[in-house]
Amino acid sequence: MSRPLRPVPAGPHQLATLVDALRSALDGTGPAVRPSSAAGPAQPAHPAVPAHRAGPAHVVPDDVALVVETSGSTGAPRAVMLSASALRASADATDARLGGPAQWLLTLPPTHVAGLQVLVRSILAGTEAVVAAPGGFRPDAFAADAARLTGARRYVSLVPTQLRRLVDDAGAGLAALARFDAVLLGGAAAGPDLLARAAAAGVAVTTTYGMSETCGGCVYDGVPLDGVRVRLDAAGRILLAGPMLASGYLGRPDLDAQAFAPADGARWLRTSDAGELGPDGRLAILGRLDDMLVTGGAKVSPAAVERLIAELPGVLDVCVVGLPDAEWGQVVTAVLVPAAGASLPSLERVRAHVARNLGRPAAPARLVVADRLPVRGPGKTDRRAVAELAAALLT
Repeated sequence: MSRPLRPVPAGPHQLATLVDALRSALDGTGPAVRPSSAAGPAQPAHPAVPAHRAGPAHVVPDDVALVVETSGSTGAPRAVMLSASALRASADATDARLGGPAQWLLTLPPTHVAGLQVLVRSILAGTEAVVAAPGGFRPDAFAADAARLTGARRYVSLVPTQLRRLVDDAGAGLAALARFDAVLLGGAAAGPDLLARAAAAGVAVTTTYGMSETCGGCVYDGVPLDGVRVRLDAAGRILLAGPMLASGYLGRPDLDAQAFAPADGARWLRTSDAGELGPDGRLAILGRLDDMLVTGGAKVSPAAVERLIAELPGVLDVCVVGLPDAEWGQVVTAVLVPAAGASLPSLERVRAHVARNLGRPAAPARLVVADRLPVRGPGKTDRRAVAELAAALLT
């Protein structure tokens, strides 16, 4: 069995059409939906042909309701097929963990899984999401958007860059954020200082780990959602199983065979991330396996180095990359963004702090100062662009 797949524009003027299309896809009365970033004024459809049913279609398996593009962190973006049952399982598990259904504020692009999940969860809960006003993310605008919420409970999903802007502003936006019952934070790693400042302001932050292939976040604060199983393979790779796993990749059975594998009566996703399981079973994310640096024969986890540097005063943001080196293969390089009005730590202090905790090979040999870190997708640091920036600034 199969069903048609329709592209649906997800620009700021077409969100009502997208929500209608998602609702029909979830209940089986309409085709599967593939949101696109096409913008512009809404185009009215012929009365007999809803906008999301017009145009040429591809075909997907009958259970697929949504096809979402990945952020491209593993290379070229992939089109991930998500079933209605997987999306419902994800929404139910999220509500169970957070304390029940709520009204959501949408601040993320509805072309990526985190933003789409805000709309899907709202549809399944029978609530209407409030969409942030266009014009870029600003604390004052966030406060105004939050004031339009009418539900007794309220949730929002943010990326660290958005949370940092609210915490740094410490004005009406942060006060509004503190009134949310849950603030899901994902898309990129958040430094301990940012999380501590948010907690001190009374913000109920829940850090999330997941990806398009798991309908978004499936591990909250290191603890798997109901129905989710986590294990590590011999290389420390994170493996995930559960009812919210994707059906596969659109038109790429070769990728399906690489990413998904059966074991112990379950279907497992082989992620590209390394992790550790603590004594209490909590999952700690160590970073992407393909981001691992090799300097002088020693393996270095950029994420582990970044967490340590983020602890130092004056550091607003940090990304650690490896630059080519004839002698060492790669030289560990830290790109730092200073906090407003603050002085960054010296290279010597950074090296000493990292070496003391991770050993000398992990200590950055070079330090680069930047105004900001390049990002892609829903606020993820673009490591390739950061490396190019670092190389250019060191030339």
